[in-house]
Amino acid sequence: QVQLVESGGGLVQAGGSLRLSCAASGRTFTGYTMGWFRQEPGKEREFVAAISWGGGRSNYADSVKGRFTISRDNAKNTVYLQMRNLKPEDTAVYSCAARPYYSEDAKKVSDFGSWGQGTQVTVSS
Repeated sequence: QVQLVESGGGLVQAGGSLRLSCAASGRTFTGYTMGWFRQEPGKEREFVAAISWGGGRSNYADSVKGRFTISRDNAKNTVYLQMRNLKPEDTAVYSCAARPYYSEDAKKVSDFGSWGQGTQVTVSS
């Protein structure tokens, strides 16, 4: 099992930027695809982005394309989510997740086996 810890959340005004980090430890990080999900109160957790082990493949939800960028530094066992031009509707708890291989179709919560506790992002209007 991979242990995941997110950081970098906070309060930002609409149009601003934040960078989230997710540090992995425990079982080897090698080969794992990493993803970000978010959840608003009273709503289901939704897919945001995912990136393959080598970083050559990535996938984004339509709602964040062109504004969010997922990246990773395998030497640091860390994955990032750079968020730009934030909107109030981006307000949510953001969680990172891991799965053993990349798939363009892997966008469901059940597609990922390891999860962090999440970090709150609040965007004010």
